[in-house]
Parts: sequence; structure tokens; C-alpha cells
Amino acid sequence: MSSNKYTAVFQQDGEWWVGWIEELPGANTQGKTIEEARENLIEAVQMTIAANREISRRSVRGRKVVTEEMVVAVP
Repeated sequence: MSSNKYTAVFQQDGEWWVGWIEELPGANTQGKTIEEARENLIEAVQMTIAANREISRRSVRGRKVVTEEMVVAVP
């Protein structure tokens, strides 16, 4: 398993904390505390990446493709 850095944003909405990842649309969650929202957001990121990988793999199944890891520095 690899590790990546993302920008998490947390916003209080009434009694709840809402969290999302700037760089990863679809990875969002909520929690009664910021700590709970943070834990839930980690799981949301993992699930979003896994789902996106599966969608990608299904879309190219049976075709000749090349997959490789890519490291990109973002300022």
C-alpha cells in the first residue's frame, strides 16, 4: 500500500463537521466531531480510490494497455 498527501478541508455545519479532499472529487464525509470526520475521511479516500481503480480496470478490460506508477510534484 502506498501513501499520498492530500488537502483535507473541514467545515462545521451546525452540530456536524463536514470534510472533503480538494484533490479528489467524491471523497467527502461528515462526523459529530472533527476527529470523527477525519477518521471517516480517511476511509472515504480509500474507498474512492479503490472504486476509481475498479472503474478504470473495467473500462480497459480486454484491451492492450500499459499501467505504471507516476510521481508528480505539485507546487
